[in-house]
Amino acid sequence: MDEIAKEYDVIVLGTGLTECILSGVLSVKGKKVLHIDRNDHYGGEAASVNLETLFKKYGNYAKGTEPWKKYGRSNDWNIDLVPKLLMSSGELTNILVSTDVTRYLEFKQVAGSYVQQGAGSRATVAKVPSDAVEALRSPLMGIFEKRRMKSFIEWVGLFNPKDSSTHKGLDMSACTMKEVYDKFGLEATTKDFIGHAMALYPTDSYLDTKGGAPEAIEHIRLYGNSVARYGKSPYIYPLYGLGELPQGFARLSAIYGGTYMLNTNVDEILYEGGKAVGIKATMTGVEPEMKFETRTKMILGDPSYFSDKVKVVGHVLRAICILKHPLANTNDSDSCQLIIPQSQVGRKNDIYIACVSSAHNVCPKGYWIAIVSTIAETSANHHVELGPGLERLGKIEEQFMGPPVPLYEPLTDGTKDNIFISKSYDASSHFETATDDVRDIYRRCAGEELVVEGLREGIQVADEA
Repeated sequence: MDEIAKEYDVIVLGTGLTECILSGVLSVKGKKVLHIDRNDHYGGEAASVNLETLFKKYGNYAKGTEPWKKYGRSNDWNIDLVPKLLMSSGELTNILVSTDVTRYLEFKQVAGSYVQQGAGSRATVAKVPSDAVEALRSPLMGIFEKRRMKSFIEWVGLFNPKDSSTHKGLDMSACTMKEVYDKFGLEATTKDFIGHAMALYPTDSYLDTKGGAPEAIEHIRLYGNSVARYGKSPYIYPLYGLGELPQGFARLSAIYGGTYMLNTNVDEILYEGGKAVGIKATMTGVEPEMKFETRTKMILGDPSYFSDKVKVVGHVLRAICILKHPLANTNDSDSCQLIIPQSQVGRKNDIYIACVSSAHNVCPKGYWIAIVSTIAETSANHHVELGPGLERLGKIEEQFMGPPVPLYEPLTDGTKDNIFISKSYDASSHFETATDDVRDIYRRCAGEELVVEGLREGIQVADEA
C-alpha cells in the first residue's frame, strides 16, 4: 500500500465512470490524485455484478434457496446495474482512445439500433435508418416520406454551420429544429425517430430551442458517423460488461501516479474559510483499521458523498430482465438498443431497452440480458410505466426491479467550496449525457476545456463470430 501523502492536488470520492474518467484524465495532466471508495469494488452505482449478487441486491428469492444456481455459474454473469452503450464515434470513445485506455479493453459491436412506432399489438419495431439508402428501405415511412427523409439525410451530410449556402435559406442562429423539419415537410412520426433514436434527445423540448438547429444536426451527423465507423449500428460495448470501463481509467490513473483505496470511508471533510481543504478517512478491511488525514486543493465526487449539497430532480425506473431469446423484430440480434419515443406511448420521456448476450461475455450461451429504463412520471405503479418496454421482451425468465432511483444534481457549481459533484446517470442507454458531465466538471475544476485528440484507430472491436 502506498504511503498516504500529506497533500494531493485532487481527492476523488467514488469510482463511478464519471469519477474514474476524471481521475484518469487529471492524472495524465500531471495532477497528484487520491481516489477512494467506500465499496470493495469499482463502478459505484454503475458497477457490473454477478447473478448471485443481483438476486441478493433485489431480494428476488426466499431465505434458504439459491435460485441463481439454475442459471449456471454465478460468476459467468456480468450484469450492468446502469445499462449504457458507447457511440463508436462519440465523446467517451474519443476519451478512451486519446488516453490509451483502450489497451485494457476489448469491444464488440452492438448488432442493431431500433425504434418503435405505435404501441401495443400495433407497434412496429424497425431498424433506425442511418443513411439515404436505408431510409428508402425503411418500413417506418411511406413512399413519399422516404424521399423526403432521403433528401433530409443527404442535406445533413452536406450541412456546414459556417456556410450559409448550405442552410436552405434558414437563419441558423435563430431557427428551431422544428422549422428545419418543416422545411423538408417531414411527418410527425419521422421527426420522432430522428429526434429520439438518431439525435438521442430524451424529450421533445429540443424542437423549439431557438438557434438550436445546428446542435441537433450535429447529433444526427454523429449518429451517421458512428454507424459508418463499423457498419450495422452506431454502438459498441465492452466485453465482460461496463464494469471494465472504470477499472480501465483506474489503471490509467495508477500508471500516472494516482493512488487508489477501496473499503475507505470518509469520516469528515475539512474546511477552511468555507472551502474544502482535506479529508479525514478510515480504511477498513485491514488489521488494524487505518485512519488518516490528508489535505487537497479540490474534491471531486459522486452525489452519494454529499447529501447536503445535491437535489433530487427526478427518478429513474429500471427493470433488469433475463431472457432465453433475442428481442422480436430485431433480426435475432445478439445485442441491440431499442428506443420507444415518448409520444408513441403517451409519455413525456422515452423508454430505452439495452440488450446484450453471451456474445459480449456477460452471460452463458443461450441467454440475453435486457434492461428497460425510463424516467418516472407518476408515484403510482412503476411496473406500468415500464410496461411498453417490458411487453417488447416476450417471455421473461427473471425480472429484477428495485425502487425508483433518485436522480441527483449538485446545488452549486463547486467553484466557491472546491467541491465538484457529478450528476446521477440518467435513463438513456448511451453515454453521451455522462460525458457531457465529465466535460462540465473538468471545465469548472481545471479552469479550461477538456481537449481530447481526434479519434485514432486505437479501439479493438472483436470480429463477428
